[in-house]
Amino acid sequence: MKYNHNTKISVLIITLNEDKQMKALLADLDFADEIIVVDSFSADNTEAICKSFKNVKFIQNKFENYSSQRNFAIAQAKNDWVLFLDADERLTPELKNEIIATVKNNETYAAFLFPRTFMFENKVLHFSGNQNDKIFRLSHKNHAAYISDRLIHEKLKVDGKIGVLKNKLIHYSYANYDSYKSKIIRYGKLKAQEKFIKKQKSSYFLHLLHPVYNFFYNYFVRLGFLDGKKGVIICYLNAYCIHIRYNELNQLWNKKQPLSPK
Repeated sequence: MKYNHNTKISVLIITLNEDKQMKALLADLDFADEIIVVDSFSADNTEAICKSFKNVKFIQNKFENYSSQRNFAIAQAKNDWVLFLDADERLTPELKNEIIATVKNNETYAAFLFPRTFMFENKVLHFSGNQNDKIFRLSHKNHAAYISDRLIHEKLKVDGKIGVLKNKLIHYSYANYDSYKSKIIRYGKLKAQEKFIKKQKSSYFLHLLHPVYNFFYNYFVRLGFLDGKKGVIICYLNAYCIHIRYNELNQLWNKKQPLSPK
């Protein structure tokens, strides 16, 4: 099957209170035929910044979960090829050229994984479980969609072959301790809701051992100790996310109804 009959690209971005990131991101998307921002009713200057770019289509849509929000964004795209970017992600010139060439010449793949470089306060985090990070970012909208049972760490279901790009996407995920901790708390609560909906339960031993195992696995087996203090912080916060998950899951079962992440 050929996928290159329409080589124009729609860039899709889902946002909530991202005014510190949006200007730099949008200013670097000159190669896109279409840019769509789907915003979850931000309370900061995200909307004003997006609307200051004439080539950006700004849409507000109530956030239910990441999968449904991404599928909503895909439905708005006029082009066959969609490129998802988060507000804290950046393309290198080499990656932009690779994306353009891939869409133009591809006749084999329906979606592409991007390797990512994790940035810790503007410095590269080399280990700590992030060294093999790959994520779907480019796909043909008629042959890929996000499955509905994932509320967080959404999974793309691809009808066709999957390729992997060579150049890395830069991920500025860790700006500071407080913002990253807030992010992983939100992720932990969404993961708990996902498990609650699937009628999965926690246990005392899982709650106790899983975060500990996660920390030691990332810190020792995946060489987080080689990242120094940065590795300790990231491994701790990622383990803390798992603790939040089990804590929230217990609360959900005690109350018998899902809670909205704060």
